[in-house]
Amino acid sequence: MPIDTILFNALVKNGGPGMTKKIAVLIRDRQSEALRMSVGLTLVDDIVDVFVLDVELEQTEENKLNLELMKEVDMNTYSNNAANKSMTYLPIEEIANKLVAYDHVLAY
Repeated sequence: MPIDTILFNALVKNGGPGMTKKIAVLIRDRQSEALRMSVGLTLVDDIVDVFVLDVELEQTEENKLNLELMKEVDMNTYSNNAANKSMTYLPIEEIANKLVAYDHVLAY
């Protein structure tokens, strides 16, 4: 099969060029890993929103840096824990309602 056909088939299978996906990242555990990965996902021009569930985000230097980067690239950050002051507070029911609009939901 010619390479052009292989590339075309791969593009069609993956939604084609320019097909932006909506990705939700749910964070409870492995916080720094999840935040780092969330920032990395923006490199493929997908829409990435972060939801910190139930826990207060650990105030490590790495987490602070990742949150700062998220603000710079206009990522939305939400939490159902009001202690996460830098994030938009949403009750768990509203978070559940938002999640149905995403193409992919990644849980940490």
